[in-house]
Amino acid sequence: MIGTVALAAALAAAAVAVAVAVRRPSGAPRVLRWAALALSVAVAALLTPFTVGDSGAAAGYLLGVPVLGAAIPALSDLAGRPRLVADAAGAAVVSGWGLLLAAGVGAAFLPAGLLLLLALATRAATRASRPGA
Repeated sequence: MIGTVALAAALAAAAVAVAVAVRRPSGAPRVLRWAALALSVAVAALLTPFTVGDSGAAAGYLLGVPVLGAAIPALSDLAGRPRLVADAAGAAVVSGWGLLLAAGVGAAFLPAGLLLLLALATRAATRASRPGA
């Protein structure tokens, strides 16, 4: 079950990354942030029955931490003040949690972490390419 969800998440993340690379929207970091949140929520929803059956009450934090981590940059963006710190924090939480639990449910969250890292890199590259930055 986890392998199937992880593969589907990887394919979805790859599709988003390719779409952003090909279309090059002006708000690429925003697209990547929201895609990472949507992917994290979808992964958590798909893995909830399995994780509750396997880990019981611990499923709340096993699945909740990466969703909350992905929400950090999205909420910063929603507030109209996207910050590099929010992107870095979200990427660190989701990627770190995914690596920490990579032998289990964490592997399915790694694609969302990679999208957040890509958003961070895209945002930094955009800032560096501006004149006077």
